[in-house]
Amino acid sequence: MTFVSDRARRWLVVAATAITLVTGAGVTPAAAAANPYERGPAPTLAALQASRGPYAVSTTSVSRLAATGFGGGEIYYPTTTGDGTFGAIAISPGFTAYWSSISWLGPRLASHGFVVIGIETLTTADQPGSRGDQLLAALDYLTQRSSVRTRIDATRLAVAGHSMGGGGSLEAASDRPSLQAAVPLAPWNTDKSWSELRVPTLIVGGESDSIAAVASHSIPFYNSIPSSAEKSYLELNNASHFFPQSTNTPTAVQAVSWLKRFVDNDTRYDQFICPGPSGTAISDYRSSCPLS
Repeated sequence: MTFVSDRARRWLVVAATAITLVTGAGVTPAAAAANPYERGPAPTLAALQASRGPYAVSTTSVSRLAATGFGGGEIYYPTTTGDGTFGAIAISPGFTAYWSSISWLGPRLASHGFVVIGIETLTTADQPGSRGDQLLAALDYLTQRSSVRTRIDATRLAVAGHSMGGGGSLEAASDRPSLQAAVPLAPWNTDKSWSELRVPTLIVGGESDSIAAVASHSIPFYNSIPSSAEKSYLELNNASHFFPQSTNTPTAVQAVSWLKRFVDNDTRYDQFICPGPSGTAISDYRSSCPLS
């Protein structure tokens, strides 16, 4: 189980005990089942497929001068202050690319109840190891110095990225096992083995990717991650390496579901992970089910 799950379970035991002491034996199962990290309404496939989730989203920019260890970027966050704090995600673009190439992911994820920072890298030629370091630096900035830091639960953090940014998200998850989730998209990395990974990881690959071919990147990455870490692999039918550079609904559905499940410990999203998606848009799906 993930750190969040364990922490939530401990919280529930303490809360249930406290309620029992105050009210006696009349504690209902519903009270004992509450999840303090759960955000938003019960999910449906139609809601996940929509262009926006239930939260209105605001944005703020991070200048290169204000950033430390990464190249600045854009922050997307739920406008409301009435639902408590949210989990946060840092996302890196790929080799030679800027955040604008995958920027649709920012408001899409934030609208489901996350604070998202889409980063610019220090140089567009930065390799996966450097991008991993920059993702972690961006999370540190987001939780410690950003103007939205009070909106974030700093114990519920995740990383994602495209291509070398996806390879960077694997590097970040390896370096910081306290992360709650990683979502590499068409990941590229010369390191093919991630047996040390303990962070729940969703890899999304393109069947027709000729740059980070799934046979030499996504699939070996997925196979090397231990099942105990929780993992899934989604392969998009006939998709090229550049599928994250335009709105991609199957990717959004699985990414939101994965992040909600492991960053928010929201088991309502299990249904979208196990047994997982199917249909003409999907060429392969694998997972370390069951989740619970």
